[in-house]
Amino acid sequence: MDKFSADSLRFLLLQSPLLNGEDFTLQDKDVGDVARKLGMIWNMYDFFTMYAEVDGWEYDPDKAADLNPDDVKNPLDKWVISRVHQLNQEISMNMDGYNIPDAMSPILPFLDDASNWFVRRSRRRFWKSEDDDDKAQAYRTLHYVLLKFAVLVAPFTPFLAEELYQNLGGGVESVHLLDWP
Repeated sequence: MDKFSADSLRFLLLQSPLLNGEDFTLQDKDVGDVARKLGMIWNMYDFFTMYAEVDGWEYDPDKAADLNPDDVKNPLDKWVISRVHQLNQEISMNMDGYNIPDAMSPILPFLDDASNWFVRRSRRRFWKSEDDDDKAQAYRTLHYVLLKFAVLVAPFTPFLAEELYQNLGGGVESVHLLDWP
């Protein structure tokens, strides 16, 4: 845990065959792989905060209601918002069935999609100021996705979720005091 993180170890163990009563060999390499993959969220957060500070974009809790994919214009925004809603549904469905490993299975693929598809393909929207409305929507969408992700992973990675939620200005004392979305 000192080398990688308690969240990485917890995430790996909750995904492991241990939860089905099967054998499991814990290896440092596996914990390191999980830590590296979970680290993508911090890359997205750093990208967001760096550009938001440069442009002076600030989170408005009054506009923090659920983003509906039908309310946004950019196809990438629609896609990533629908992906985070899909993640919510998949986790909820499996958690309702007490199937923790399957509840966790879509988390890392979602991180990969959000980081490697949404952020990478949207970079120019954050750089250019040709369309300030599109830039503001890009900030709002990325903030929404990061905040929603923090809430969704809170049962699995409590420390990561809490830090991310507090850094994004979640508004409540703790992400762990929120109702499940």
